[in-house]
Amino acid sequence: MDTEETQRQLRYLTDRSEIADLLDRYLRSLDVGVFDEEWARAFHTEDVTAEMPIGTVRGRHAVLDRVRQGMALFDRAVHLGTNTVIEVDGDRATARGAQLSTHVLADGSGNVFVSAGHADNELVRTAEGWRISASSLRVVWTQGPPPRLPEGFGPAVG
Repeated sequence: MDTEETQRQLRYLTDRSEIADLLDRYLRSLDVGVFDEEWARAFHTEDVTAEMPIGTVRGRHAVLDRVRQGMALFDRAVHLGTNTVIEVDGDRATARGAQLSTHVLADGSGNVFVSAGHADNELVRTAEGWRISASSLRVVWTQGPPPRLPEGFGPAVG
């Protein structure tokens, strides 16, 4: 194997590892619950589009606002991602996997709401590293009572 081929393979494996780490840190961050500008910049491009069960939003600030609103519906949460297939093509990549999300409702009931679905992400290499440029979470089943959305909580922003 020549040096150029070895470098190409090493770059591909490094990119896949960095993307997997980014996605793992993102899911873990949802459980930690600190959503600020630094959080948004660490995971998303400025022009990100995110399709979530609570609406589709465009732009990093809109994603930040929507995640804050959505996660405020829960006292505690655990998000798991698995079976992720990552494909890298130069400075762009896709990552498709399964996601299981368990939430304790913040309404004082102690009820648990669980959702499972498919997470699709498009990523781009930036000067700061890989970032999510588009994401989609399609829920395929739920269990338990869903959170009650606040009045005026619209399905889409931006």
